[in-house]
Amino acid sequence: MRKIITLSLSTLFLFSCANDDYQPIPSNLDSELEKLLLDVSNGAGKSFFILPDSEDYSKIPQDPLNPITKEKVVLGQLLLHETATGGNPKLDNMKATYSCASCHQAAAGFSSGLRQGIGECGIGFGLKGEKRIIDNQVPVDSVDIQPLRSPTILNVAYQDVMLWNGQFGGTGTNSGTEANWDNIPENFEGFQGIEVQAIKGQNVHRLLIDESFVNTYGYKTLFDQAYSNLPEAERYTTKTAALAIAAYERTLLANKSPWQEWLRGNNEVLSDSEKKGAIAFFGKGKCYECHTGPALNDKNFYAFGMGDFDNSNGATVLASVDFENIKKGRGSFTKKAEDDYKFKTPTLYNIVDNGFYGHGSTFNSIKDVVIYKNDGIPQSTEVPTENLASQFGNINLTDEEIENITSFITNSLRDPDLRRYVPEQVNSGNCFPNNDESSQVDLGCD
Repeated sequence: MRKIITLSLSTLFLFSCANDDYQPIPSNLDSELEKLLLDVSNGAGKSFFILPDSEDYSKIPQDPLNPITKEKVVLGQLLLHETATGGNPKLDNMKATYSCASCHQAAAGFSSGLRQGIGECGIGFGLKGEKRIIDNQVPVDSVDIQPLRSPTILNVAYQDVMLWNGQFGGTGTNSGTEANWDNIPENFEGFQGIEVQAIKGQNVHRLLIDESFVNTYGYKTLFDQAYSNLPEAERYTTKTAALAIAAYERTLLANKSPWQEWLRGNNEVLSDSEKKGAIAFFGKGKCYECHTGPALNDKNFYAFGMGDFDNSNGATVLASVDFENIKKGRGSFTKKAEDDYKFKTPTLYNIVDNGFYGHGSTFNSIKDVVIYKNDGIPQSTEVPTENLASQFGNINLTDEEIENITSFITNSLRDPDLRRYVPEQVNSGNCFPNNDESSQVDLGCD
């Protein structure tokens, strides 16, 4: 009898191991988290938070005036990384040494890897842009340096306006702000923020993509394929280049992160600490009230009293930059006092890859930000109390909950394979994302 039982158990074991449809039974943590997601998504559940596949264009939010096509994405990927686009520098010797990706590289989560992103007049790279510095041989006022932390372009498909103050974009969130578009004529064309930023950024960051560039660096065929519907005289422009870059940017999705795997049914991909962190994130911590949807960012603006760039904390502050206005965030654009010091909700995916947090990069760790929001003591004394977010200082997290939320954001929300979005080479053959001599050494292009 014992042999029969043993044989039966062995057979059952072999059968269960061979069953490809086997799914691990959800733990109590999984069940609790699933219930929370159902509650905070008005009944949609897990699906509300799932990012689409990057090749499934029909499911990616896009500008109706700039439908995503494979041809645009291929072209945009190259143009964003192409250092030959750095064709309009203030200093001639800086020509073709920088690109869009100088401040938006995959290794830094498509941010800069620095507290302040540096385009023209930056030298060096390091491993993820963290060793890029200002060339001390150039006049400081020639440097293209950011007055705010460079936002990631990861998951931007889920935004309809761009920049920390949201000034780029002529629809949706910016409806009713037309009186403030004097310097942004592209908004009047009805483009969304990603498209407007790609157009405006070429001038602001001293890039030059025109017919001469297209012919010189072998991009004509790619433009022809992407814009075969346009007359040839209209194909090789700043605008068509921008629309291709924007189409590519919309496909940059952190859809291989552990959190996305868990949402798709792999209950074993998150640790218990990460699951507890997600439970606190979507529960007591109130993080989901701003960080929601597939990209974990809403389309609103909030004041958390975070510090700004200024000389006292080591930032490079150029006299030509209106920092007093910039630090007012959304209010600097809308000119409404109730919008002062409010900044756009960022996505939380891969933020650990950058290493600096807050619009002024005044935090060096995710845990520090969680503690700061929990304590509710503003870094800036200029923010009116009535403008501060209701969640600031009103969540009462325990030390363990802080650790768990930190673990969730750090580990669960990090896509480990953003390199898949980077080209192997660009048409010019230049080093990228930077092409100065120091970067060439760091990047192995020398």
